Amino acid sequence: MKIRPLADRVVVKPLEEMEMKKGSIIIPDTAKERPMQGEVIEVGPGKNEEGKTIPMEVKKGDRVLYGKYSGTEVTIDDIEYLIMRESDILAVIGK
Repeated sequence: MKIRPLADRVVVKPLEEMEMKKGSIIIPDTAKERPMQGEVIEVGPGKNEEGKTIPMEVKKGDRVLYGKYSGTEVTIDDIEYLIMRESDILAVIGK
């Protein structure tokens, strides 16, 4: 299934953080924090201001950092994604 975000929204697939254990303590999935890194899967056309479309700064394939509680979680074909505004993205990670 293809998803196409509108306006200045971005579809991000959260990247799984490496799970580390110390000793024999295992942290259940429900107690783990949400990852704050992801890969941009799709990008909307851009924000519309005063009749002009402002192009997006992020592009498909970028690795990004976003706020801890940013976006709306959606599940499509058993894969979890976040849909958020471009302004919720804090930074693009290297290249």
